Amino acid sequence: AWGRAAAAAAAAGKSLGVGGLGCAAPAPCVAAARVHAWARGMPAVGMRGFASSSVSTDDILAHAEQANVSATTFALKHPTATIRYDESGGMTRQAGDPSKRAFTYLVLTGGRFIYAAGLRLLVLKFILSMQASKDVLALASLEVDLSGIEEGSTVTLKWRGKPVFIKHRSESDIEEARGVAMANLRDPEEDEARVLNPKWLVLVGVCTHLGCVPLSNAGDFGGWFCPCHGSHYDGSGRIRKGPAPYNMEVPEYKFLEEQKLLVG
Repeated sequence: AWGRAAAAAAAAGKSLGVGGLGCAAPAPCVAAARVHAWARGMPAVGMRGFASSSVSTDDILAHAEQANVSATTFALKHPTATIRYDESGGMTRQAGDPSKRAFTYLVLTGGRFIYAAGLRLLVLKFILSMQASKDVLALASLEVDLSGIEEGSTVTLKWRGKPVFIKHRSESDIEEARGVAMANLRDPEEDEARVLNPKWLVLVGVCTHLGCVPLSNAGDFGGWFCPCHGSHYDGSGRIRKGPAPYNMEVPEYKFLEEQKLLVG
């Protein structure tokens, strides 16, 4: 009916207005009728109808195509407060998780675990590198069998690169060392404090003056004598004469058995 009316009007040279829209030809008037019907929220002829309370961007695109105008031009000429925009970026049309959020979390979490494991490995390697190796630990202690050391004799062993004196003292050696008055000592120290077993005296064989190695069973006091600068030590390893300022050092040691001790 609209087409026949438009054709008659065109033949008469008149313009037929439809809903306030003037049309001089059938085809433009049909498009204008569709647009005008969409703007009023009513279904147009030959178009898919929709409610005025829910207008989507897809509807605008469809009607703009039917009106033979761009979507932007169509939206500007026919504004509506009920338009609904698709803000998903097309993700709503994809199956599953649109944003791949679960996969992203999985990758990030796995990466953090890998980084943490690598950091832990580096820390452990750094700590272990600071620990002494087995061969160094083996040299850190010295196990000595005392059964072969005769009374009154002194043996010299190597421990941590230093000489160690182990003397098997007799009863007279013990009485002489304990009978010394503290006032006569440069570095006062009782003999009982320097031994675990009175019969066995263990010393680091280094002179406290300049680090020379004293001679055993020598000197003015029957202990040790350093020929480098003339330091004399008694039977307990205490300095008695010469330039050395301190007594010879007593290393850390313990008895494993009656005839076996461990130095270090």
